[in-house]
Amino acid sequence: MKKSIIAIALVAGFVLAGCSSTTSSDSTTSDSSLEAASEGTESAALAEETPSGADTTDEDVMVEDEEIVEESTIGGSVSQENALASAESYLNYSAFSRSGLIKQLEFEKYSTADATWAVDNVSVDWKEQAARAAQSYLDYSSFSRSGLIDQLIFEGYTRNQAEYGVSQVGL
Repeated sequence: MKKSIIAIALVAGFVLAGCSSTTSSDSTTSDSSLEAASEGTESAALAEETPSGADTTDEDVMVEDEEIVEESTIGGSVSQENALASAESYLNYSAFSRSGLIKQLEFEKYSTADATWAVDNVSVDWKEQAARAAQSYLDYSSFSRSGLIDQLIFEGYTRNQAEYGVSQVGL
């Protein structure tokens, strides 16, 4: 939790630093803000970035921190978001069924809950994945229509997805 707060303070410092004009004194302020944040004094980091003459209370700092946390965790936990990024990466280079992708993420040591969350939240057309898988099988081997459907079902595609995939490759 403390690392999250430090990271939030760093982000807030960068956002506030980006809003001010760039001068040599600003870069000194940003450097001291980063040092303060890395020491775990996030309120000091934000206070460094506050324009002179502005009043900042601990309550103001906490409100800003809470707003940043809500924005950064809107989709899921860090582990879930990492699993989602891995799922998207896998889908970019290979075809997977829903269950096959969950198994692959679990193999990568994501929990079943995080892997399932990621697969449920990835933007994918499972029928198109079945078509990609069917084409991939045909690129390396010969199959009858029913044999390829059975192979895709074995790989975790539903019968409907498998039949669609096989039809898309001309069988």
